[in-house]
Amino acid sequence: MTSIESSGGQGGQLAEMNGFENPGLPEHKPRITDSSPTAERLAERQIAAWFIVSMIGTIWFIVAYFLFPVGDSGALVRIHTMAVGLGATAALAGIGIGIILWAKTLVTDAEIVEERHDMGGTEEDQAIALEILNQAKDESGIARRSLIRNTLIAAVAIAPLPAILVFRDLGPLPGDKLFQTLWGPGIRLCKDIGMIPEQSQIMPIRAADVTIGSAFHVIPENLRDSGHPLDEKAKAAVLLMRADPNELNTDPDRESWGVDGIVAYSKVCTHVGCPVALYEHQTHHLLCPCHQSTFDVTNHCKVIFGPAKRPLPQLPIAVDDEGYLVAQSDFTEPVGPTFWEINTRETNA
Repeated sequence: MTSIESSGGQGGQLAEMNGFENPGLPEHKPRITDSSPTAERLAERQIAAWFIVSMIGTIWFIVAYFLFPVGDSGALVRIHTMAVGLGATAALAGIGIGIILWAKTLVTDAEIVEERHDMGGTEEDQAIALEILNQAKDESGIARRSLIRNTLIAAVAIAPLPAILVFRDLGPLPGDKLFQTLWGPGIRLCKDIGMIPEQSQIMPIRAADVTIGSAFHVIPENLRDSGHPLDEKAKAAVLLMRADPNELNTDPDRESWGVDGIVAYSKVCTHVGCPVALYEHQTHHLLCPCHQSTFDVTNHCKVIFGPAKRPLPQLPIAVDDEGYLVAQSDFTEPVGPTFWEINTRETNA
């Protein structure tokens, strides 16, 4: 049982708990900025400098956005991403580091103990709350440290500007563009090799090379000739897998869509469009790494877990006279997130 002994006065109370006495608060050790005005001014300038770094990062993000436009080349995409990424990093890190330095060097660091009291809305409690806010203002120095205050306000004020450019890049909804991809009758399925489509090797896949348990990331043979290889690859990307035909629960109207257990499905998740890239051949599950939507290959990639609302679209495939896998047609339903399809249906209606 806990016992509490009082030795006179709030500051002299000692709590004895299970035989151990409360040691009280440790002795406060002042920092150099607490006793040296020179160190205090230096710390203030360092904090303001970080806020200025944040502003420079924001401005660089905007400049880099226009200076390095995104083209159809993968190299241009990487340069653009690196340039605007550096700006965003400086913008956010500058504010974060500045605030941390402020708290570490200038905000009062003395430890205090406040007794818990009943919450209420009386005028007295409101006055106490206002006093606490004023005390926090005084301890932080935000009222009297105009250099820090002004640079922080400026950095925070312009920090949202890059978001406007990012939202602008989202553009309009795709409309009926997701109903059409590069796949069509006789288009060969090729291995997806290389990050840059125009430099990728075109390697058609033979049905005999697809073994049970294997999976291939596939692109259409005519990707290079599309004029917009990055955009078209994003829509036409396919996962090709082979399972034991006896393990596939094939619908009667889709019996001709596969080749001896070889099936192909869109790689674009029907949740928010992330690339479905993880195949577990023992369970025949496809996993989207973004939000863990899981699709069952043995049941036409129906959703068995996660936020996705519809199965992955299946690409009908066949074998040509030379033994290569080819598409029978385009997808029979739109690829991509379900909300895009719903929007398109409403628009067309």
